[in-house]
Amino acid sequence: MKMKKNKDIIIILLSALATSGLLGMLLGSVPISIQDLTAIIRFRLSGIEIPPNMKSIGTILFMLRIPRTVMMMLTGAALAISGASYQGLFRNPLADPYLIGVSSGAGLGAVIALSFFWKYSRFSAFAVPLFAFIFALAAVFLVFNLGRMGGYLNITGLLLAGVAVNAFTSALSSVWILVSGLELKRSFSWMLGGGGIAGWDRIFVTAPMILIGVAGQIRYAYPLNILQYGEDQALQLGIPVNKVRIRLIIYATLTTAAAIACTGVIGFVGLIVPHLIRIAVGSDYRRMLPLSLLGGAVMLTISDILARVILAPQEIPVGIITAMTGAPFFLWILNRTNQAKV
Repeated sequence: MKMKKNKDIIIILLSALATSGLLGMLLGSVPISIQDLTAIIRFRLSGIEIPPNMKSIGTILFMLRIPRTVMMMLTGAALAISGASYQGLFRNPLADPYLIGVSSGAGLGAVIALSFFWKYSRFSAFAVPLFAFIFALAAVFLVFNLGRMGGYLNITGLLLAGVAVNAFTSALSSVWILVSGLELKRSFSWMLGGGGIAGWDRIFVTAPMILIGVAGQIRYAYPLNILQYGEDQALQLGIPVNKVRIRLIIYATLTTAAAIACTGVIGFVGLIVPHLIRIAVGSDYRRMLPLSLLGGAVMLTISDILARVILAPQEIPVGIITAMTGAPFFLWILNRTNQAKV
């Protein structure tokens, strides 16, 4: 029965992903019909030159819509699976890359990297995600150590430390933008999760990093299950707790930082999706992590479509859409958690 339920959820998520991906290519300030979409794809696959009256649509589709949709899927998947890993590591459903300061730490690193002029080289393409990863890693280890004062992990302390680090790094990012001469409107839009995607360059750079991080997290799904019983129990069962924890933090942070370096700071995807998946299939991370991957891709793709069409032709940063959904959801989880303790 459980296997059938899991298959049904996978089918639903894959169908939703395919539908949202198609809508992501069709909808925007310049709507594209399905007939034009299929015609242009047919021309490209057959090697026939696109007719002059359809070239502008072809440019929008292949240089803007398709890469943007792909990147939103990758980013949503990355943030959701990382959120599930953090929740398992810290054994708290409120842990999320945004709430514990990882996203804002990555944002600070990316802003610093963006403010420098990098002479074109192989390194320059990786500068932004590399800086984002380093600063995100520093943020998550700082939050973890602050939350572990007294020799044990204090969940309330962890969340408070995350809020403090989040506020501090966000403030530093704003100050850096102001003093470094970065273009203000674009920079602040990026900090709200409005980093527009043009072309495939960013995807080619960040996708391998996201895939490495995702593969690493899925590899440690079973040890993550054992960690839910506590560190002592995990050690008795032969799980190298510190090794597993450090590697999972590195993989989850790499995944988060690579995504944020490309699309900007987007919150709450890593909170909402894993929680809904947990309600649907339980707390077995061997199922939760892959399903969170699909659910995150669906959620952020749909959020991006809404960001494009609500005030079209003006565009809302996608981070605002996820925050408007995520903040009430966070309060609901918090209330539910408090009631469970009573």
